[in-house]
Amino acid sequence: MTAIAVLGSTNMDLVAYVARAPGRGETVTGREFRTVPGGKGANQAVAAARAGGEVVMIGAVGTDEYGSLLRTNLEHAGVDTELLHTVAGPSGTAHIVVDDEGANAIVVIPGANGSVTALGPGGQAAVAAAGLLLLQLELPMAAVTEAARTAKTHGVRTILTPSPVQPLPSGLLDAVDLLIPNEHEAAALTGYEEPHAAAQILLREVPEVVITLGRKGCLYAARGSEPVLFPAPEVTAVDTTGAGDTFVGTLAVALGEGRAVPEAVAWASSAAALSVQRPGASTSMPYRSEIGAA
Repeated sequence: MTAIAVLGSTNMDLVAYVARAPGRGETVTGREFRTVPGGKGANQAVAAARAGGEVVMIGAVGTDEYGSLLRTNLEHAGVDTELLHTVAGPSGTAHIVVDDEGANAIVVIPGANGSVTALGPGGQAAVAAAGLLLLQLELPMAAVTEAARTAKTHGVRTILTPSPVQPLPSGLLDAVDLLIPNEHEAAALTGYEEPHAAAQILLREVPEVVITLGRKGCLYAARGSEPVLFPAPEVTAVDTTGAGDTFVGTLAVALGEGRAVPEAVAWASSAAALSVQRPGASTSMPYRSEIGAA
């Protein structure tokens, strides 16, 4: 079983479903509201656990009602929450609008996530013992960088999702093995909207890149080899929230099991395709038995 450590955010997603998202200064009427456990870190942890990984979550929740619900959701997915600390104050929240095409717009309020400024001894030990480390950018950069550097010291493969997109310090990039931005994040990081061009710029900083392209699939690029475009399964999307996290968590499990990149990406793409056909983030993520050939 693949041992995966996730350092990341745990948020409660407050999701409004609308025919179309409001423009600036505009009010629209929604058709449904849901409260769903999420956060990019927690989402990736749940996706990896459901795909068959042995996952430990490092992060923080608040002392509010959301905190206990977020912890319970992770535990029900089989994620070890011993290093998910409870701190005074509110848990993180994400305020999400989903339109009828399944597209979303998100505002994240860090809450307890903002308190995670360092790994601590328990977190350092968990990272050192893992086969892979998953990172995102919804926690303070100091903790993310420390985790990546710790993983590098112990030979642990590190996967970074650069979201929400922001400048990436060299101290972090030097310790990242695989960078997985979406096409918008890749463009913001490089100044190039064309994915192949963006990938070549990113390869100056990291050994491998996967740029996710939504319904167009994803582009894999590595130093010393030709980029490969992998198509996405054709499905009708209901809600794309958490699809990228589903892809990353499932891909981590496949890579940890020693699968070749084409097989790993195809498996992760299948998982993401299943997730967008269901509402919510963590609640939409498929189990290993649903994804297909394992």
